[in-house]
Amino acid sequence: MKRILTKRILVIDDAATIRMYHSGILESAGYTTEEAWNGIEALEKALLEPFDLYLVDVNMPKLNGYGFLSELRQQDIPQAPAIIVSTEAADHDEMLAYRSGANGYLIKPVSPEQLLTHVRLMLGERKQ
Repeated sequence: MKRILTKRILVIDDAATIRMYHSGILESAGYTTEEAWNGIEALEKALLEPFDLYLVDVNMPKLNGYGFLSELRQQDIPQAPAIIVSTEAADHDEMLAYRSGANGYLIKPVSPEQLLTHVRLMLGERKQ
């Protein structure tokens, strides 16, 4: 019997409630999640074992979401898509996200349906 590996998603946000909210949505859809509270912790985890997708907040202590993505994209590891999920709603914020290496941009608050639609799109999956 062939074992199906679930996709691993790193949820990066300094707010524990947001991490729990996003992780809960993703895990209920069958994904495996890990969490990081800032860009430095996220980069350390990504370098240990790459993920299939990154959900990234912008405003975090030590290393923000843009800095995390810029650093991640310079690493010699398998690269996975990243979705910025932020309260920053100005056009220049979205432009900065894409310049930093993001593949998608969502504005908080994000509904479960919206989050899962974008995650599945980035992972090349169909809705179950």
